[in-house]
Amino acid sequence: MATAASDIEVLEKARRALAHDYVPSEDEEYMGQAQQDYFRLLLLEWKRSILSAANATLQSLQDGPIREPDLNDRASSETDWSIELRTRDRQRKLIAKIDAALRRIDAGEYGYCEVTGDPIGLKRLIARPVATMTVEAQEAHERREKISRDD
Repeated sequence: MATAASDIEVLEKARRALAHDYVPSEDEEYMGQAQQDYFRLLLLEWKRSILSAANATLQSLQDGPIREPDLNDRASSETDWSIELRTRDRQRKLIAKIDAALRRIDAGEYGYCEVTGDPIGLKRLIARPVATMTVEAQEAHERREKISRDD
């Protein structure tokens, strides 16, 4: 069974797979062609990495059912599979966010907050390339969400 890697580990692997040494800088035009190309390649590599891990999980599932003779071993294996499948489901949702980010790049909207229209910032995008809001807008959104849950 493939081990479930965290989103951060998969993103780091995608960053390392990029062939060039370019890293977006505050000293250049925000969301200029070089930055857009960097994030497009990063997002595509991240998606490829997720799909590759999903295919490995699928192959493991097709190899056959869990055949542990000991009930405790079987329960442990089933728990591992449950965690693996939950991770793959979360990553399936992440692929939809990656696809949306790629569409925003194509539309020239990537890197700008969907609420305020302000630049999201390179540090945030490098940490979370699928971000759609500035830190401030995200925090305000989460506060409103918490208040509505508490009511």
